Amino acid sequence: MGNRLSKIATRTGDAGTTGLGDGTRVGKNSLRIAAIGDVDELNSHIGVLLAEDGLPPDVSSALLHIQHDLFDLGGELSIPGYTLLQAPQVAQLDEWLEHYNAALPRLAEFILPGGSRTAAQAHVCRTVCRRAERALVDLGATEPLNDAPRQYLNRLSDLLFVLSRVLNRAAGGTDVLWQRERKS
Repeated sequence: MGNRLSKIATRTGDAGTTGLGDGTRVGKNSLRIAAIGDVDELNSHIGVLLAEDGLPPDVSSALLHIQHDLFDLGGELSIPGYTLLQAPQVAQLDEWLEHYNAALPRLAEFILPGGSRTAAQAHVCRTVCRRAERALVDLGATEPLNDAPRQYLNRLSDLLFVLSRVLNRAAGGTDVLWQRERKS
């Protein structure tokens, strides 16, 4: 693996194609490359969240674990027919969802993205995750894909929503509630 990344500018993509991990070349506008790009963008936004001060250590640890899973997902997408993300990774998200949600008050109203800077960034991650999930669904409509990656992104967006609420509380605030009966 060390020698694979020794030359970054290969110029092989200048014509609008890129190489997959199995050696095939596809258009940079293909559904597969769009999904890979959305997963990569999500991973980058999680990196921004991790760079914020004041994250609880357990949340940082979970997010770092998630970054590794997302890198694996990108690898799986880059090699058609290959499997890296599996049911145990989805189950881990379910465990974190249950753990973090248990300590939160029940929602009686919709919440707006915001509050603390960390919570707002978690909401950005959530929305990018939903886009990555849609890209994966689009790809799955044209090519066979494993179920775990789609399930993983679905659970992850839920977890990021819950973590935004956790992070607002960790910063000393609360959720920003949508006001149905607000005055303009």
